[in-house]
Amino acid sequence: MFIAPEFQETRPEEIQRLVQDYPLATIVTQTNQGLIANHIPLLFKSEHILLGHIAKANEMYALITENQNVLVIFKGEDAYISANDYPSKWVDHKKVPTWNYQAVHINGTLKFYDDQKSKLAAVGMLTKIQEQKTNAEQAWKMSDAPKDYIIHLLEDLVVFEIQITRIQAQSKLSQNREATDFDAVIKRLKDRQQDNLAQAMSNLPRD
Repeated sequence: MFIAPEFQETRPEEIQRLVQDYPLATIVTQTNQGLIANHIPLLFKSEHILLGHIAKANEMYALITENQNVLVIFKGEDAYISANDYPSKWVDHKKVPTWNYQAVHINGTLKFYDDQKSKLAAVGMLTKIQEQKTNAEQAWKMSDAPKDYIIHLLEDLVVFEIQITRIQAQSKLSQNREATDFDAVIKRLKDRQQDNLAQAMSNLPRD
C-alpha cells in the first residue's frame, strides 16, 4: 500500500495492538481462478507466524497451494474528518476534509494443517483469547462442550499458519496538522464517541 512518510507506522507494539484489537483480517491471494478474499480472525502464534482456521468447504482450502503467497489486511477504527474540525480553517479557509485510519498489511506464505492436534491447539488458543476479552471470568471453555462433539466439528475445519515475510503499517492520524488542529480532531472524535481512534492519536509520539 502507498504510505506517505509522515504516516508510516513503525512501532512494533502498535502494530501488535492493531492485530490483537482488530483480529478479523482480510486474506487476499491470487489463484488459478483469479483473486479471492476471505475475512478470517487471526492471531500472532509467534513474532513471525499468524494462526487461523477455516471450514474445509471454504474455497481457500481448495484453491490455495502449499506455501503460496498471501496478503493479510488488518484495519483499525476509521473516521471522516471534516475541514470544519480544524480551528485554523476559520482563519484561512485553506483546509479540506480527509479520512483518519490505521491499517496493517502483512505478506507471507500460507500452509495448511489438518491433524487433530494442530486443530485443537489453534481453535483452543483463539477461543481462549477472545473469550477472556469478551467474558473475563465467565469465559466459555472448549471443555464446556462434550469432547466428541468438538472432535466432530473439527473434522470440518482446517488450520493454517502464515509465515510472515513483510509487514507494512500506516497510522494516518492527522500527524501533518499543527497542534491546535490535531488536538481539536481528538476532541471531535471523543464527542463522536470514537474513543479508540482518539486514543490512538493521543498515543502518537509528537515533537
